[in-house]
Order: sequence, then C-alpha cells, then structure tokens
Amino acid sequence: MKDSARAVVIGGGVVGASVLYHLARIGWGNVLLIEKSELTSGSTWHAAGGMHTFNGEANISRLQKYTIDLYREIERVSGQSCGLHPNGGLMLAANQGELDSLRLICSRARYLGMETEMISLEQALEYNPLIDPSFFIGALWRADGGHCDPSGTTNAYAKAARQLGASVERFTRVESLSSRRDGTWDVVTDKGTVHAEHVVNCAGLWAREVGRMVGIELPVLAMEHHYLISEDLPELKGRTREIVNTTDYAGEIYVRQERGGALIGTYEPHGVVWSPLETPADFSMELLPEDFERLAPYFEVGFRHFPALGRVGIRKAVNGPFTFAPDGNPLVGPVRGLRNYWVACAVMAGFSQGGGIGLVLSRWMAENDPGQDILSMDVARFGAFATPKYTSIKVPENYSRRFRLAYPNEELPAARPVRRSPIYERLKAAGACLGANYGLENALWFAPPGVEPVETPTYRRSEAFPIVRAECQAVRSAVGLYETTNYGKYEVAGGGARAWLDRVFSSRLPPPGRLALAPMLNPAGRIVGDLTIACLAPDRFLIFGSGFAEEFHLRWFSQADPPADVFVRSLASTLNGVSIAGPRSRELVQRLTRIDLSAAAFKLFQVRETPVGFAPSILSRAGFTGELGYEIWTTPDYFATLYDELMEAGRDLGLRLFGGRALSSLRLEKGYGSFQKDFRPDYTAAETGLDRFVDFSKPDFTGRAAVLAERGAGPKRRFVIMEVAALDAEVIGYESIMKDGAAVGYVTSGAFGHCVGKSLAAGYVPSALAHDGARFEIDILGEMRSATVRREPLYDSQGLKLRS
Repeated sequence: MKDSARAVVIGGGVVGASVLYHLARIGWGNVLLIEKSELTSGSTWHAAGGMHTFNGEANISRLQKYTIDLYREIERVSGQSCGLHPNGGLMLAANQGELDSLRLICSRARYLGMETEMISLEQALEYNPLIDPSFFIGALWRADGGHCDPSGTTNAYAKAARQLGASVERFTRVESLSSRRDGTWDVVTDKGTVHAEHVVNCAGLWAREVGRMVGIELPVLAMEHHYLISEDLPELKGRTREIVNTTDYAGEIYVRQERGGALIGTYEPHGVVWSPLETPADFSMELLPEDFERLAPYFEVGFRHFPALGRVGIRKAVNGPFTFAPDGNPLVGPVRGLRNYWVACAVMAGFSQGGGIGLVLSRWMAENDPGQDILSMDVARFGAFATPKYTSIKVPENYSRRFRLAYPNEELPAARPVRRSPIYERLKAAGACLGANYGLENALWFAPPGVEPVETPTYRRSEAFPIVRAECQAVRSAVGLYETTNYGKYEVAGGGARAWLDRVFSSRLPPPGRLALAPMLNPAGRIVGDLTIACLAPDRFLIFGSGFAEEFHLRWFSQADPPADVFVRSLASTLNGVSIAGPRSRELVQRLTRIDLSAAAFKLFQVRETPVGFAPSILSRAGFTGELGYEIWTTPDYFATLYDELMEAGRDLGLRLFGGRALSSLRLEKGYGSFQKDFRPDYTAAETGLDRFVDFSKPDFTGRAAVLAERGAGPKRRFVIMEVAALDAEVIGYESIMKDGAAVGYVTSGAFGHCVGKSLAAGYVPSALAHDGARFEIDILGEMRSATVRREPLYDSQGLKLRS
C-alpha cells in the first residue's frame, strides 16, 4: 500500500467509488480508496439498484440525470457492465393531492430537459400490466430511470478510476485519523499509515465512526429496509420489454421487474432503526433477520394494488440497513473547523445520486467550488441542533414518509419543539401556527380567536389563505410585529474587521451608525449570501441573513481566513429580535424609546444601540415588507419583556402579529428576492439584480473578476417578478416558465399578493425576454396560466412608504 496520496477516500460503496473516479477524472491521479472489506460490502451490495430522476429539488434531479447518463461512459471506459435496465419510471396517484404532485413534477421536468408526461391509466397498464387501475386516478411517466446491477456499477467506477491512476486497497481497516498543522492528514490503517492532503468520509454505515475519529457526530442513522422478490409471474411471460419501475404513493410501495418475477419494496410507517449507537466493525455483506409479521400489512397493500404478486410465492426476502440523514438528503461537502476533511454519506439513493455527488465533490475539492448550488445536500444545512437524539427521531419520520407527499404548507411534527425563543409560549397563546427553521420554532400565521392553528396539507390554497390576507392588510394599513429570531446573526469584531469584511463582501461597507445590504460572492461571482451588515463601531459589525444558512455562512467566513485580530461568532442563541412594520410603526416604537425617530433624525438604514422600554437594544430602521419599519434586537433575558411592552404599546394602534406566510406575500409585492429560494449559488450578482449593491470600485473582493466580466458581457438571464393568472393555487418552485411552447426559465418562489390582489411568481428568464410586460405561461398543477413580467414593484413602486 502506498504511504502518501493526494486524497484518501474511506469506504468502497458506490459513493466512494464514484468519488474516487471523479477525483481521478478531474486530474488527481494519486488518489486512494480504502475499504475495510470487499467493495460494496456495506449497504451497496444488497440495494435494489433503482435509478431515477424524481426529486423535489431541481438541482438534485439534474445530478440524478447526470448519474444515470454517466453509466454508459463508465461501462465504456472500464469494460465492466453496469447491468443497466433503462426502462424508465412510472408514478401512480390515488387521490387529488398525489395527482397535483405528479403534475408539479411534470412541470418542473420541462425546464430540466427530462422527457416526462402525464399519462392515462390505460397507458400506464401498457408500461406495467401488474397494476390494478381501480386504485388510482392518474400516472406520470418519465423516460429516464430503471435499475442497474449494484456490484457491477460499483466495480465499473473502481476500474475506470484505476485506469486513470487511482488505487484501491480492499480488506484494509482505517483505525484512526490525525491532522497535521499544515491541514494534511495521517490515515492510520491496520496495514500502515498514509499521509494524505485530503480525507473523504464515504463510509456509509460507518460514517458516524469515521466522523468520531475527528471529533464530530454526523447526523446519520441506519434503518432496516425490506424488499421481496417474487416467483415468476405469468403476466410477464412473452413481454418484449421489462415493466417500468413503478412507485405507488398511496401504497408506499415500489415495484420493478426482476428476471421473470418482480421486486417489491416498502417504506413502512413504523420503521426499525438498526444499530442506533454504533455500527459493528465486523458487519460485512450481511442481511438482517426477516420480519414478515410486522411487514405483512404493508406488503398486503402492495398485493392488492398489484394483485398478480399475491398469486405467486416469494422467492427471496431481503432486509438490509441503509443510512439516512434527518431530511433524507445526502450529507456532502467540507466540515467547518476541519481543514481538508470532506463527507459524502447518508446517500440512500446511491445509484441515482452517487455519480452526481462524485462530480460536485471532486469539483469542490479541486476548484474550491462545487460548480452548482447543492445547498439541499450540503452537510452545513445541519447545525448544533442536529444532535444524536434529534437524528434518532427525525430519521424514522423521514423513512416513513419516503413515498408520501411533501406538501409545501406541511410542517412535520417529529422532534418538535427543539429550539424555542423566550416568546414561544406567548406566540402559541396568540394562535401561532408554527414551523421549524434550522430547528427553531417560528410563526407561520396566527389563528384568530375560535380558530384552531392547524392547516390542511395541500398544493392549493388552504384555510389559512384569508387569515394571511388579514395579516398582510394589517401591516399595510396599521402596524404588524414579526419575530425575527430565526434570522442568522453574526458578530465580527476586532481591529482588522473592516479590512477583512471589505474583502469578503462585494458591497461598500457602511460607516458607524449605518447598515447596508451586502451580497457575498464566491470566486465565480455567484451568490453565496444575501446579507445585511450593521456597523456599530469602527471595529464592530453585526451581520444578518437567512437562519437556515448559519453553519453554511460560518464555514464560509472561516474559509476566508480571518486574521488574528478578527473575531467571528454566531449570535444565534444570544440575540433575539422583532420586526415592526407598517405606517404606524414609528408611532409605536417612539413610545418606548427616547431617541428621535422622525424621518429626518433616524433615516432608512440607520442603526443605533439604545434602550427600547426596559430592554437594552440594537434598533435599526429596516425591514423586509416594503413599509416603514424597524428591527429591534436584544438579549434573551430581556426579550419577553420587550415583546410584552410592544404589544401593550401597540394595542390602540391596531398592532397585529404576522407570520412567515404574510412576509412572503409582502416581500414579493415589493419585488424582494430571498436567499435559498430566489438567490442561490447558481445565480450571479447581475442575474439576481444584486449587482446594484456591488462596489465595483473596490480593488479587491471575492468574485471581483467574475462580476466585472459579467458587467461587460451582461447576464444571460434575469430575476423577475410575474403576475400570474392563477385560480386556486400559487406556484411552489421550479415550475417551468414557457414561451411559444418551449421552456425558457423556471420559478423560484411564489405567493398571493394580498394587498395588490394578484398571484405572484418569482423566477429567471433570458435577459432578452425580461422586459416589462413580457408574457409567458406557467404550468400550475397541470393548467397553463399566463404570466406577465412586472419590472416595477406592484406595491409602492417608488418606495415612498419605505422612506416615509
């Protein structure tokens, strides 16, 4: 075994083999994969081998398409068959919600360039004659997908990697990892030590253990997963083509052909955690005991929906462990505080996603950029809240819902509440319907007296629609209060703070007493943060952004190498806040502070440390609604008192609580984009319109060369707000924007603008088509709806209310 490598990949499943191949393909010939047993010996060998492009996240769908297309290449390069069965995919809907879900998938597929269409049940039977159509009302077919041979595919990756100079060491156990001062690693194995520049944790079932070697506890847990293989089916004899891989939402069942019979698997509601504390070191190519008694009711549903399966015997039963993260998506990327330590684990759908993960991770390692937005797979989406207890509760919930619909207005109950602000109980008493953001409870809307704060999951307008309208109207006509504790919050202090921030951010930094909107770019000029910077003193700054991105941004700050005299810390648990918005907001806040809040004395984007009532506070004139407004920040010990004083002082002013749903409506009426939804690492400063905040005169900031080049050439696409002729449903995200029958763009977010009376959609279209009044169509749940670009905000286009 070699004693040095540019990168050591730990784990020889399909993901580890893919990472090895992609690193070699990108030019890193001196890379080594270490596997404690045989390749595929963890979860890979017993996988059903399904491959598909279905995913609620467009970028993951793209990576899944890349993975499937890659198999022909690695077969050619390696000479090893992947055992491909490219027979496509079929999804069945048993009720209106499921049908809406399939229509949404179909709309999204157009822009992604994936051959997908809604089909009749008669057509579905042609693809899969095992279906009993009486249980279903619709179907969706997609050309991409099928299944492959797990062992053949993994070995094809490994052989292709070896041909490019990579090495594979089987039956070699990693015993420990230790970092050197220069950020490199000593990988200690039972056959010697390898000095590596980078280490990649692709250990699958053992990802936790490899994480513990460096002092971290990854949020990953294994679940038992069962599938059955039937005896030969008479219904399949004589067919010239395999049945299409079929997903049954209602039955929580998947079915595909396996030789002359069928493979049927289930994600049962009451799944069983496997090895919850530690994965046995000697577990290798083993199956778990069958549990037919527990699973019988769930497979019986499958036998009813596919009755031919119930008429033959079972040839084989497979029960094996697979790992999951709390939300079901993989954990990919670098880990903050651990230089050159990477993860690619919790990849349950390895044969759909493994190739794409290898692609983005190899780019990330070689070029310091994954090359596209992978926020939904980034390991940084989980912070300290994702403890082992949290993971042990959320993973079984996710497993049980793998084939259930994910409604856009649905909040899942497991491991709730975890993080609570000091006014949590007060908001509940006020009727809050609560969601969770980065583990923190936050209000979505407030039920009026006599109404339960519950919402029916739906893709269409829910019973909360009129309630959200009333909240929006209260903000626009009087004054509203929104809790902002769920924002990301950071303090940067020290003698070198201004100079360092000036390089990290593309905007001009504000002077003391002011705040500024501050886009943060990567070297390619794409958006990695849409933040606000407040300067409280020459050497002290507060930064505010999206709460879900706290770990993501902390990692970005640490990778920007703050000098020794700059200190960066999260204020997530030490600063609570509220936004006060509306024409009477000045009157309300003035009642609790002695500083002059008149328009001339306290201008837009001014910030000051001052008491507000009893609470020592940071007060700024800012907000996200487009109204006159203020943000007030204080410490947790004062926060409940601040809230009580504001509610009392606003009683006669018409003060009303409002939640995140109203905020989404209000900000789209003003044309404001939101990070993660509208502004992501796929988009450049000019595409988003955030280039208006870039200080092009600065000689040095991250992404400067890229934004200057784009400034000269112009952006290829632009962010726009569209007025949509919707009936009873708003856009959700990633629906295709159509022009003359072709997909030319896609939606990023949407809401009903209650104060302008219009359904609104945000998204990206080609720059040449992004003019005011440009007309498009958007497929909303199977119906084409006209959409018209509005370049000026539909509400208060001149910003007079904001500056009043």
